[in-house]
Amino acid sequence: MAAITIELHTGGAPADAVALRRRVFIEEQGVPEADELDGHDAECAHFLARDAAGRALGCARLRAYGAKHKVERVAVLPELRGSGLGRDLMNAIEAHARALGRRELVLHAQAPVVAFYEKLGWTSVGPRFFEAGIEHQKMEKRLA
Repeated sequence: MAAITIELHTGGAPADAVALRRRVFIEEQGVPEADELDGHDAECAHFLARDAAGRALGCARLRAYGAKHKVERVAVLPELRGSGLGRDLMNAIEAHARALGRRELVLHAQAPVVAFYEKLGWTSVGPRFFEAGIEHQKMEKRLA
């Protein structure tokens, strides 16, 4: 994969991240817009992966979630899934969470990508459930 950079943004989601989320979640997966654009963006740290030309390739956000932080809105362009970009985004998120002093993260993984998160050291917790009409699995990870 060509060189990418992962940017950290606070104070709201970058327009490119919102456009990518709209493409992946709303258009591709049929998530209702009100569920995807949930009003939490201003309180999150946003991660945006770009190529050398500045094109948005993937994004995610990290939000305070009780005593933990929750990884949300992980999206990668369809043609780049399986390229390692998702892993790079997750590594950046985990590094940022460690810098904040967090030792445990949580996420709600879509069922088809549970194995991806397991390879990164995440553990399933509890039964599967539906969120925005898509089967999900709650997962947690302790940070070293």
